[in-house]
Amino acid sequence: MAQSPKAAPTAPADDSKDRHRRILETAARVICEKGYEGAGVQDIAEACGLTKAGLYHHIRSKEHLLVEIMNYGMDVFEEQVLSQVIPIADPVERLQTCMAKNIQLVTHGWSKEVTIILHEHATLTGEARAQINSRKKRYVRFLEDSFAEAIRDGRIRLVNPKVAAFAFLGMVLWIYKWYRPDGSIPADKIAQEMTHLLFDGLVFPERKDGKVAPRRPRGAREKK
Repeated sequence: MAQSPKAAPTAPADDSKDRHRRILETAARVICEKGYEGAGVQDIAEACGLTKAGLYHHIRSKEHLLVEIMNYGMDVFEEQVLSQVIPIADPVERLQTCMAKNIQLVTHGWSKEVTIILHEHATLTGEARAQINSRKKRYVRFLEDSFAEAIRDGRIRLVNPKVAAFAFLGMVLWIYKWYRPDGSIPADKIAQEMTHLLFDGLVFPERKDGKVAPRRPRGAREKK
């Protein structure tokens, strides 16, 4: 009796995910180099080693590809930054570690997806834009809440948490505009300098016993 032909082996799910991830990373590089409007689907397909039709097997449209890149960038950010700092109990340590890790991510050579989130934020429209903005706002709320907690605990001086959060973001998220991996300032030095610039003016100094120095009420005069 003749044996029935064996079914062709299917690609493991992990291989398919890796392939899709590589497409997103390659597309991100092309878009970073040429801009969203300047990067054609053909350019992206060639960079991925695919035909245009082959690329459309993996994506629905160019805009959908941009949404996927941004979501992938947010996934990377939440995994490498947000999820690692949320468990830190001390709010000042949490914010300082968050700044250092965020700078490390922005300055990382392959982190083009994060750059696209920053540079192409106004390109998306409608539901896609609302979805990405919702994920961004989670980060802003986290920063605001952490600054507010540090104020309540008497760890930093009284500031508006929203202003502090956007000052934090303004420092970190502009780096992609001027940072060069082959430049004179290494990424770890940037993280150290920026952390000092922001927090040295906010955090109350500690006494020799490790406790926070007591604050004078606003308007109170120092005794001579």
